Amino acid sequence: MPSVINRSAAFERLALPLFASLYNHARWLTRDEAEAEDLVQETFTKALRAFDSFQLDTNFKAWMFRILRNTFLTSRTGIAAAQTVFLEDHPAALDAAATDLSPEDVLIHLDNQAVLQTALEQLQPLLREVLLLCDVEEMKYKEIAVILDVPLGTVMSRISRARHTLRQLLQPQFGKIL
Repeated sequence: MPSVINRSAAFERLALPLFASLYNHARWLTRDEAEAEDLVQETFTKALRAFDSFQLDTNFKAWMFRILRNTFLTSRTGIAAAQTVFLEDHPAALDAAATDLSPEDVLIHLDNQAVLQTALEQLQPLLREVLLLCDVEEMKYKEIAVILDVPLGTVMSRISRARHTLRQLLQPQFGKIL
């Protein structure tokens, strides 16, 4: 029985630090808080069951993100519609009085976030996913290639296309600063 305890402890030590990143990515994939929670829970369950097959000298983060992505693709039909952003969902914005930001600055910041989120939602899912893995999750191209099961060159070209398309989508709002 000690091996089961050691296995669970090893899994917990590797997996728990990834929880926030996996949940964040699941939110982008599902566009729904409850569904993202279910997806992450399902990912952790599958990963724990398959942990014996994980090779310790490989990239655990990439392995977990791949399980998350595959679980989403096999159990979900697609990405839900955009949701309204409520000020209550942004506690940092509500604490503007404690910072040097004026209420106007807070609203501009939230508006910029909303514009960016809308532009990201307009990207093709394959481009959005690769951009989020690279620029939000700060994964290396090689890790992304493993997660998506595509060649490294495909990752690089998708990131390039995603950034170019995102710039085009944001150009009307932000002008020449891009």
